[in-house]
Amino acid sequence: MELLDCSSKSFGRYGFVVEGYDFAGLFAALDNTPCPKDSVTYRAEEPTLQNEPVCAKLRSNLFGGMAIQLGYCNGHSLKLNCLEYHRGSEFIAAGTPLILLVADLREVENVKLDLSKVEAFYVPKNSAVVLYETTMHYAPCTAKNQDCFRAVIGLLQGTNVGKPEITPVNGEDKTLWATNKWLLAHPETGEAKNGAHVGLIGENITV
Repeated sequence: MELLDCSSKSFGRYGFVVEGYDFAGLFAALDNTPCPKDSVTYRAEEPTLQNEPVCAKLRSNLFGGMAIQLGYCNGHSLKLNCLEYHRGSEFIAAGTPLILLVADLREVENVKLDLSKVEAFYVPKNSAVVLYETTMHYAPCTAKNQDCFRAVIGLLQGTNVGKPEITPVNGEDKTLWATNKWLLAHPETGEAKNGAHVGLIGENITV
């Protein structure tokens, strides 16, 4: 799989690079969060990140005044495993170099996605991107010569916290995995074994 840069024109289908903000304090706070070398850890809301002054600017400017949460996704992973999406865009700030595996939600057919539609993008250390809500993604992957990745994750408040109890009325409802989180899993994954909708077709991608 070709690895493109997030500054490339191709990334414009999925999101954009965030410019004009000072993220130094945010990255310093991220450095003090756990980063396992053999797994991935995620926290939807991390007070030390949300207390950074830039968080208020992200809320007012980047998210247009919407209530947001800042958390982290850290660790080590070289596989795609799943793809998820949300209602609303996602902010990702790279405390280390990382790789994003993404696909266009509009490529999903009958609640399934052919993994040949997935593309890979490199996000440099100390840069940030926004993924559109039509961009399917999952946890970042570890970049070459790195033992783990660190990323700040910004989403609409309440995302990934709990799961609403629903009676499915259509195919998409079967993929609701958490609050504001719809997920397609590869059959080899723990998510699939735990009941996630198996909707990724093809070999699980390894970077």
